[in-house]
Amino acid sequence: MNRLMVVILATGLLAGCTDGSGNKQAMGTLVGAGLGALAGAHIGHGKGQLAATAIGALIGAGMGREVGKSLDRADRAAMAATSQQALELAPSGTTKTWSNPDSGNYGTVTPEPAARNGKGQNCREFTQTITVGGETRTGYGRACRQDDGSWKLVGN
Repeated sequence: MNRLMVVILATGLLAGCTDGSGNKQAMGTLVGAGLGALAGAHIGHGKGQLAATAIGALIGAGMGREVGKSLDRADRAAMAATSQQALELAPSGTTKTWSNPDSGNYGTVTPEPAARNGKGQNCREFTQTITVGGETRTGYGRACRQDDGSWKLVGN
């Protein structure tokens, strides 16, 4: 379940990277495959790392495709804007919400305290919920502020 939430968050954070003309299932599949591969690479060790990366990519692609079917462009845009705002401005433990009255989907982002990583970037862990079709999922992630001021989802 937490892997699904990472894919959902990444899809939301990357929503601004699309022009809106692309297929949301394709975008979800691509983002999911990339994040699944990243997760697999972190999980696998030694000779098993390549296999874990490949398996992670396949699982992530499947989950990303499902997310793409569930969240429309307006959902992803609202989620991305709220995530960026929460990570940048919200005090730790403060929950920010987003909703799309047209789809009925909604969610929350609750950031934790910021800490600097080894590259000197400010990073924040967060909890996110997303409710689609009346079903709520909760996940956890970590994002770091980029040079351009945006926040990007990162691995462990």
